[in-house]
Amino acid sequence: MITKIAVPIAANNPNEAKKQIKKALDAGAEMLELRSDYLEGINVEIVTNLVAEVKNSGLKKVPLIVTCRDKQQGGAVEYPLRLRIDVLDAALKAGAEYVDLEFDNFRSIDGQEKLSTTLSKVSKGRLILSAHNFETKFANINKLYRDISSVYPAAIPKLVYTANHINDCFEAFDLLHKTSGERIVFCMGEAGLISRIIAKKLGCLLTYTSIDDKTATAPGQLTIGELKKLYRFDSIDAETELYGVIADPVGHSLSPAIHNACFAEKKVNKLYLPLLVKGGQLEFDLFLNNVIVRKWLGFRGFSVTIPHKENALRFVRARYGYVEPLAAKIGAVNTIIIKGDEKLAGYNTDYAAALDSITSTLKIERAGLKGMQVAVVGAGGVARAIVAGLSDAGAKIKIYNRTIKRAENLADEFGCEYAGLDGLKDLDAKLIINCTSIGMKRTGDGRQNTEYSPQDALRRRQETEDREQRTGDRGQQAGDNIPIPEEYLKKGMAVFDTVYNPAETLLLKQAKKKRLKRIDGLSMFVNQGMAQFKLFTGKDANAKLMRKTVCNELKK
Repeated sequence: MITKIAVPIAANNPNEAKKQIKKALDAGAEMLELRSDYLEGINVEIVTNLVAEVKNSGLKKVPLIVTCRDKQQGGAVEYPLRLRIDVLDAALKAGAEYVDLEFDNFRSIDGQEKLSTTLSKVSKGRLILSAHNFETKFANINKLYRDISSVYPAAIPKLVYTANHINDCFEAFDLLHKTSGERIVFCMGEAGLISRIIAKKLGCLLTYTSIDDKTATAPGQLTIGELKKLYRFDSIDAETELYGVIADPVGHSLSPAIHNACFAEKKVNKLYLPLLVKGGQLEFDLFLNNVIVRKWLGFRGFSVTIPHKENALRFVRARYGYVEPLAAKIGAVNTIIIKGDEKLAGYNTDYAAALDSITSTLKIERAGLKGMQVAVVGAGGVARAIVAGLSDAGAKIKIYNRTIKRAENLADEFGCEYAGLDGLKDLDAKLIINCTSIGMKRTGDGRQNTEYSPQDALRRRQETEDREQRTGDRGQQAGDNIPIPEEYLKKGMAVFDTVYNPAETLLLKQAKKKRLKRIDGLSMFVNQGMAQFKLFTGKDANAKLMRKTVCNELKK
């Protein structure tokens, strides 16, 4: 079955509906859903004229669904059931290929008899019987599917529910896997996002997208541009292999953009997804076990980030999988590969990405890191990976952190020196690395980095360090400030900022002003992505394409 992209037309008047229809068709819609419950003062004549105009226009011909949704199941306006059935009946007579009615309402005498009679007389009209749960999973989705098929065998069952956790999605996947024919099954909400994307792989009749963010009609609905461009919907089929980034939160991640761009360039049948896995070890393990036992889903590998890197290491070990030695020493895995025999392998590409960024900028081999004086600011997850890699290469490292005990613990583990943040004033190193999120552009509020005095910067850095110590990693936001005051930067130093948004942080601007060598976080991000791509595909990624893709996404 070829899954179609359906775009809902949610306008409050016919003229606006016509504009939305043109936009949807121009964007590549393969089916339209006229949400007539959004139209003000709806009546049979308005819908009949609108359906006829769509069918008789010179626009691209695509199938049309007419829906007049019950307010209790997501409708925009509370119209009476009799009027809604009259509207659907008129739509069928006007030439709509599908009408969508709630299963519960269809079983009323008026709904069943009137629509059944009209359906028997029109040649192409089909009935979609739908059920929605905006709170949680259905009590028994399989029974509900059977009930719809039993009451009206010719109907197309549509079962849509909210996934409060990504693990809630597997009931929908299972139903699609064990049934055939025309049916529509997916999940709403951010946790259910992947069900909309892989609908084509699982043979769902259609998936719903919006024209843009303003016209979405359900939680978790992607825009048609995102589905077709970012997630390469047109290239998905039953054999598509799946990959993804496991994180919480995950909506900010640029990994789907870079990996899907490179999959497209290499012309490999692979798709990379955002996988929102909330909770701790229990929920993480349940998700991966759900994936592994369902071989037919075709998951082959994962990127793993906050807060699950340690969970990933424990999971791979518990299943007697291979763990890269340095990843074991770091105590975190950021890449999991599922091999054909269900054996797992865990890797950490962060440290290698950092070392590659350093050596390429300094124009040295890894052997050149031996004995190099390196200052690392921060003692969270990013610092741990980089310290492990540098220590393995023989660098002489000093860790600076507000919480001295945390710096001491990390330093003892890797044979380094340590100091508090006040020790930065005596900084004496060939290479300085910021492993905190200080300087990262705030997400969601549009504010840019702002300059502060050294004293203000130290105070703000200390506040951020407090949060980092609690989370064990960098988090997503960190205040608009600088990790190392400008006067502490000296001639001959090289400066590495692991923050990649913005690509040129205030710290790097200061280093540039002093004509110091600079390494940006974007290089590390791209390098770790390239290492993961190699593990996923066995092929080398296009570094220029990855960097260009990241830059384009950051501009948005």
